Amino acid sequence: MAKKIIKTESAPAPVGPYNQATQWGDLLFISGQIAIIPENNTILEGTIEEETHQVLKNIGAILNAAGMDYPDVLKCSVFVKDMHLFGRINAVYAEYFGEDTAPARELVQVSALPKFVNIEISAIAAKKAS
Repeated sequence: MAKKIIKTESAPAPVGPYNQATQWGDLLFISGQIAIIPENNTILEGTIEEETHQVLKNIGAILNAAGMDYPDVLKCSVFVKDMHLFGRINAVYAEYFGEDTAPARELVQVSALPKFVNIEISAIAAKKAS
């Protein structure tokens, strides 16, 4: 088994020496995504809800490039600049992950994020057995 690099133009290009995702067998490891609009490579400057939607759309594009979708996500790591945004982030997050099948998750406040955005999310997913 070899590591497979997942790349798609439907999600932001990496801004450093890393890939959008790597796949090992049925496991997919998605790098932290921020609110970059892939069509023009600019930061979405809007509400935390708009940022969260963009981040989750970017994750969805990477999942799709690997032949997966949101229900295949096993775990998310969420990093936020302000813990007071927790409820607003959760409301958007719930639109992508149903409560009964939501992945494991942690949400932590950090002092700064890349490009000084308000949220970053990474994910681990797995293909369902055929």
